[in-house]
Amino acid sequence: MDELPETYGIRKLHAEDLSGSQQKLFEFLSGWLGGPQLFVERHGNPMLRRRHLNFPINSDARDQWMLCMRLALDEVITDVALREHLYNAILKLADHMRNQQDPAATPSCPINHH
Repeated sequence: MDELPETYGIRKLHAEDLSGSQQKLFEFLSGWLGGPQLFVERHGNPMLRRRHLNFPINSDARDQWMLCMRLALDEVITDVALREHLYNAILKLADHMRNQQDPAATPSCPINHH
């Protein structure tokens, strides 16, 4: 997130020091993947969508975050099938976090109805 210019938008939504976000993500993923419920033990029910309502998340923000997740998964998971399964599961979760409408697309050329 810190190194990719294409993720600048999502990086701005986070604190300058990412260690707290990294720790919470680790805690959440631990329980979400069937391990110890670290997030629940420390912070209560994840209620992810509610916890993220203060942050404007549209498809672009989702895609920026998913780029970071893709790179992380590529770095640590060598099993291609497992990596794709996790990516798709995380994508569904990230898509659920969207709380903003995407900007309306503007046509590149106006339609002439005459």
